Amino acid sequence: MIIRDNNDVFKILFSWRGTILPKVLPPLGVVMLISALIGGVEYVDLYHFPELPLMGFTLIGIVLSIFLGFKNTACYDRWWEARRLWGVLIANARNFDRDCRLLSQGRRERVIQHVMVFANVLRDRLRHQTEHSESLNTYVGLSQQALIQLRQHQNAPQYTLSLIQWELMTALKEGEISDIIYTQLNQHLTELTLVQAGCDRIATTPLPFAYTVLLNRTVYFFCFMLPFSLGASLGLATPLLVGILAYTFLGLDALSSEIEEPFGTQSNDLPLDAMVRIIEIDLLSGLGKSTPPPIQAQNHTLL
Repeated sequence: MIIRDNNDVFKILFSWRGTILPKVLPPLGVVMLISALIGGVEYVDLYHFPELPLMGFTLIGIVLSIFLGFKNTACYDRWWEARRLWGVLIANARNFDRDCRLLSQGRRERVIQHVMVFANVLRDRLRHQTEHSESLNTYVGLSQQALIQLRQHQNAPQYTLSLIQWELMTALKEGEISDIIYTQLNQHLTELTLVQAGCDRIATTPLPFAYTVLLNRTVYFFCFMLPFSLGASLGLATPLLVGILAYTFLGLDALSSEIEEPFGTQSNDLPLDAMVRIIEIDLLSGLGKSTPPPIQAQNHTLL
């Protein structure tokens, strides 16, 4: 996620890192080059390209804007739902810390440890990466044997939740907690299960491929054909106007594709590492243990 001062207009205007410009610069450069060639040829009256009807491009542009707006809205909804789910995860981790104080100290520490492990392995599952062994050993306190057992399970988050369930059921059987307290704690566990299910749904269900391809092809077709419609009337100014229009359409298409998958490590994806660290700090602090430092943004990017 990009962390910048939005009040500085000039820094925003000339910012490069974290913007969509680096991704669309190659096709944008080709479009502007074609526009410059067409505008120059028309300006020196060397050759007159067949002028395509501007009305047709206007209609295509309007329809394209509507569909790009729909795609961006759908992709942002996915991004925001993912952020909401991780907000629920943080809130439930804090609720677990408060409500499980009725457990014995040893059992409470094990439950809190499993909650921290769950946040770590859920992030790794969503990012399709191996677990951060150093973080799990150093900060969470997971033993090497427990880490080996964790790696043996295909669905590590679900396995971690089952360990929490086992701890709660054991506490109930031993009379450590009442059935009312068990139900209350189990509700937090259910919420964590729903968080994982919601994140898995977002991660495994992208926008329909045919729709994405159709819109992508239309955007590129529109941008590459636009100089042939405006070259005769704009002349040397063709690259400027065509470049602005192409940047808008190509940028919107590329931006929607980026935020469609909110769990990655691109500039505009969710800072899962930072949110996992927040959970670790809150829970370790509740146990009275030393806490790791919060993750800071590097080059205005928070992972």
